[in-house]
Amino acid sequence: MELKTNPMRHLDRLGIAYSTHHYGDEALSGIDVANTMGEDPETVFKTLVTESKDRKYYVFMVPVTGELDLKKAAASVGEKSLSMIPSKNLLGLTGYVHGGCSPLCLKRPMRVTVDSTCQAHERVYFSAGKVGYQIEMAVADLGKAMEFQFADVRKPVQE
Repeated sequence: MELKTNPMRHLDRLGIAYSTHHYGDEALSGIDVANTMGEDPETVFKTLVTESKDRKYYVFMVPVTGELDLKKAAASVGEKSLSMIPSKNLLGLTGYVHGGCSPLCLKRPMRVTVDSTCQAHERVYFSAGKVGYQIEMAVADLGKAMEFQFADVRKPVQE
């Protein structure tokens, strides 16, 4: 039987083309996920959840080759500062566990920002909502799947 996660069912309902990739059943670093799938790490995105001082939650997608720049992220959503939420709070807020957090079908509505480097690619990969599974889809279709904005939110890559 083929596994279907909520994000996959969401894309099916919307008629959006996507592929799924299974890389194993354990949490790996984002770079390891990209390498295991044989994909360019710049096209594999991690989903990070932050909160403001007044407990507003924001989701950011950044390439696994970089880190979220919290100052840039805060500015992109009109906040003075943001902090990463503790991993123990992730399931209750999003419905997902660490290593399997998808920007689609979040338990509660959250503003999503995708790092602007995404626009340089035709297709991107991100969590399918379960550890070990990635969704691959066209960047052009992201706007059909979710509301989001593009913004420069990644720290410069250290060479």
